[in-house]
Amino acid sequence: MNLIPTIIQHAQTNQVLMLGYMNDESLAKTKAKGKVTFYSRSKDRLWTKGETSGNFLNVVSIAEDCDNDTYLIKVIPEGETCHKGTYTCFGDKEPTGFLHELQGVIQSRKENPSEKSYTTELFKKGTKKIAQKVGEEATEVILEAMDGKKDLLVEESSDLLYHLLVLLSDQGLNLEDVEAKLMERHLRK
Repeated sequence: MNLIPTIIQHAQTNQVLMLGYMNDESLAKTKAKGKVTFYSRSKDRLWTKGETSGNFLNVVSIAEDCDNDTYLIKVIPEGETCHKGTYTCFGDKEPTGFLHELQGVIQSRKENPSEKSYTTELFKKGTKKIAQKVGEEATEVILEAMDGKKDLLVEESSDLLYHLLVLLSDQGLNLEDVEAKLMERHLRK
């Protein structure tokens, strides 16, 4: 039986989630069902990741390497990838950048107001004021870009992103909603 190593990578973050093995039958089932199916060497049978845990790997794309002896499957995982309960089989946690961390702080200020917090002050003023701040910051970004002032463009872009995160939180939305829409558009290409 010809088993081919298969790298599973998160389609949005590019984080490597796991390595498994496929044969022709498991590849065909993966393509047909849209959920990653491996050939399990220990069970000596086809095995769809998530068949018992519910943590499926939803296929976004499948590629072969230049020698046609390795697959790279980009996925959107449902839950943890590893059977040990970790995000990846390499023990990694779900990656988050600073914007996600900042989003958490903003959400915390919304749920636990602090009188000394500018974020709390914005939430108290309501949607109209928050949206107005997003508009003001967007205008400032445009002006600094047109003036070619890169240092000020970075400052104003930071203000814009912060206020946009506050507005998203105010509306019950988050970065993940925006990322999902961007990914959807990207995949339509």
